[in-house]
Amino acid sequence: MAVPFDPHAPFQEYAHPERLVSASWLSARLGSPGLRVIESDEDSLLYDIGHLPGAVRIDWQKDLNDPVTRDIIDGEAFAALMNSKGISRDDTVVIYGDQSNWWAAFTLWVFELFGHEDVRLLDGGRDAWMAEERDTSYVVPEYPSADYPVVERNDTDYRVFVNEMLEQIGSATIVDVRSLEEYNGLLGDGEEPAVAPTLRKGHIPTAVNLPWQDNVHPNSRFRSRAELDELYSALDPASETTVYCHVGDRTAHTWFVLKYLLGFEKVRNYDGSWVEWGNMVRMPIARGQAPHA
Repeated sequence: MAVPFDPHAPFQEYAHPERLVSASWLSARLGSPGLRVIESDEDSLLYDIGHLPGAVRIDWQKDLNDPVTRDIIDGEAFAALMNSKGISRDDTVVIYGDQSNWWAAFTLWVFELFGHEDVRLLDGGRDAWMAEERDTSYVVPEYPSADYPVVERNDTDYRVFVNEMLEQIGSATIVDVRSLEEYNGLLGDGEEPAVAPTLRKGHIPTAVNLPWQDNVHPNSRFRSRAELDELYSALDPASETTVYCHVGDRTAHTWFVLKYLLGFEKVRNYDGSWVEWGNMVRMPIARGQAPHA
C-alpha cells in the first residue's frame, strides 16, 4: 500500500520529487500502515544510540554484500533480508543515514536493483533529524515476515562492470565523484581511504571530477534544482553517464541526484569503483597535478 507523496514545495523543482521526504512529513507518518523506515549508516553502531521510532537497521557491509564474492546479494538473500525486516513488496520504504545519506543512497540503489517500486530518501538523513531534535528510540522493532518474493537482480540498467568501463573511456561520460585530492592521486599513507585501500592512485582516463559533497548544503540537505543544474551543466542528461568513487557509496549519492533530482535518462553506477580499478594489473590510470594555491 503506497503512502502519499510529500508535497514539500522545494521538492517540486526536482525531476522526481516523489523520491524525497522531509523530516516533518516523515515524523507525522511514522507507524502508518504500508510505511517502513530503514537506517543505513557508514557507522552501523549509530543505530544503537538512537534511531527513528520504528526504524530497522540495514548494515551495508553485512546485509547487502555477498559474504564470499565482492558483489551485491542475490534475489534469494534480498528476499530473506526483507522478510527479516518485515518489509513487503508493496511497502513504501524511506531510507536515511549518516554522512549526508551516503550509504542510505547505496541501500536505495540496491532496492532499485530488485525493482522495489516505492523507495525514498529522507532529505538530510540522520543529521537533519537529530539537528531538529526529533523523537528517537532505542527499541529495535520486530515485524512479522512479509513473504517478500524472490526477484532477479537487474544489473543491466543500474550497474557498469569493469570490462564495459574500459570500453567507455573516450566514448561515454565518466564522472569521478571523489575529492579532488583522490582524483589527482595525491592521497596516500595516513590519508588513504579507510575502507579497502588501493595499490595505485589517480583516476580513470577521461573522467571529470565532480565531488559528491557539492550536492548538499552543510546541513546535509540537497541543494536546490537551480544549484544542481549549474553544478552539472557540463553534462548531457540524455547521454550515457557512468559515475564512480572509491567503493560505491558516494557514487550512489550522485547517481540519486542525477537520476531523480535532475532527470538524467541513462546514468549508471560503476560500483566496483576505484578499489577495483586501482588494484587491477595494467589498468589505464591518469593523474592530475596538485591545484595551485
